[in-house]
Amino acid sequence: MKNVVKIALFSVALVAASCGNKSDLNSKVSNTTGWKYNDKKSTRFEVQTSFSTTTPPGMVPIEGGTFTIGEKGEFVTAPRNNMGRNITVNSFYMDKYEVTNLNWREYEHWMNLVFGNVSRSLVRKVRPDVTVWREELAYNEPYLDNYYEHPAFDLYPVVGVTWEQAMDYCTWRTDRVNEAALVKAGIIMAPDFTQLDPAYELEYDTIVHNFVFNTQKYLLDDTYQPEEGRHGKVDINDQPRKVKMSDGILLCSNYRLPTEAEWEFAAYAPIAGEEGLTIEGKIYPWSGYGGRSINKKQLGQLQANFVRGKGDMMGVSKKLNDHHVITGPVNSYVPNDFGLYCMAGNVNEWVLDVYRETSFQDMAEYNSFRGNMYLTPKVAGEDDEGKLFYELDSVGRVVMEVKSGDDVRGYLDGDSTSVIDTDFQIYLDSITMGALDVNRMIDPTDVLAPKITNTTRVYKGGSWKDRIYWLNPSTRRYMEQDKCSSTIGFRCAMSTVGSETFYDK
Repeated sequence: MKNVVKIALFSVALVAASCGNKSDLNSKVSNTTGWKYNDKKSTRFEVQTSFSTTTPPGMVPIEGGTFTIGEKGEFVTAPRNNMGRNITVNSFYMDKYEVTNLNWREYEHWMNLVFGNVSRSLVRKVRPDVTVWREELAYNEPYLDNYYEHPAFDLYPVVGVTWEQAMDYCTWRTDRVNEAALVKAGIIMAPDFTQLDPAYELEYDTIVHNFVFNTQKYLLDDTYQPEEGRHGKVDINDQPRKVKMSDGILLCSNYRLPTEAEWEFAAYAPIAGEEGLTIEGKIYPWSGYGGRSINKKQLGQLQANFVRGKGDMMGVSKKLNDHHVITGPVNSYVPNDFGLYCMAGNVNEWVLDVYRETSFQDMAEYNSFRGNMYLTPKVAGEDDEGKLFYELDSVGRVVMEVKSGDDVRGYLDGDSTSVIDTDFQIYLDSITMGALDVNRMIDPTDVLAPKITNTTRVYKGGSWKDRIYWLNPSTRRYMEQDKCSSTIGFRCAMSTVGSETFYDK
């Protein structure tokens, strides 16, 4: 009996030891080697001791979880391109508002300030296409001059922006936020933009080197010298050095477009109630089956900016219903349960995914996404000491290349079997499959074949010009990534690192 008790006590002690104690995992001494961290007299291994997760500027933390993505409601004629299934979405951050004209003009201003005297084409490349407002049988010319530029529209969503432009904006925003963090921490000096006056006649390479901060270039640059140029000093152990990701100063991740799964999850906002249950089967981001609120405080008020019926864009004078004939300010209406505004109506929003009608059949159960292109920094050369140099693009960012086999946008999408036997004449067409441009036989009766490619992107949410059906977050449409519209805008997302929960803290 005594032996049994001893064995039992030993087992309990062993379990307790295996569970560990949080206090044993401190940032002063290694729990595996016993060596001190941040010790000037030893290895000088540096550990961040005061890191805390902060919400990126302009964003809302979205705690992930399981939800039913896909079709809601019974629309007999609806396309069956998003059948319901359960998936899990990791936690992430999402912009509280759609990106506004003011936000985009800040971006254009920076591009003009930095590159305006050396490359006007780079500045023109970022400007929205204001001609999207033109319609052959409507008089919308005043929007061409005013919608993007006039301060009356500052807080309205930017439109006329392609998927490609939106992605470039995300990169620019990442770099500006990281640059500001390093300046605030005293690690680099803010650039002196007065030197960009035409009187200085700076060369393009000088401008890129001194005025264009790129996060990836900063992290990869082996030739970094902290005493030169804009760079200050990081003096943790009395030794100047460059900041690393492990210092916790730079953003943990990059701004990007949300995946389709993230966007749909954020729109429905499936937050569990007191009993751990959440509302399933919501048709829109709000409760109820129509466009009007059922909450006592906003009873009967429209919840979004959309078209009620033929020719009804905003209601009758003095009794306007949604108040906006085109887009409205991005902070209009009541936010959803995640605190996000205009997740239905106002403008559709680009998401990260490549469109396939049968995506729901192929997606992973966790962080579902189609569109992966695994990117690698493009090496330009290597010096005698083994230091690598990386190729830069026209705006001073590290060029990312896709190596053979790393483009999986078309993975399991049926391309190899999409050409069917037909009595109609077939013809050769050049398309992109994986990382290669190839020729294949096209059946003219296969109407989707010439439309859906690896650059066809999903957009969601419904707009000021759409009927209420498209305000259902599960509905999805597509457009080529180099096209734009007066009904499509976007908002940014960002992955979390290290923190999976927000509400139980």
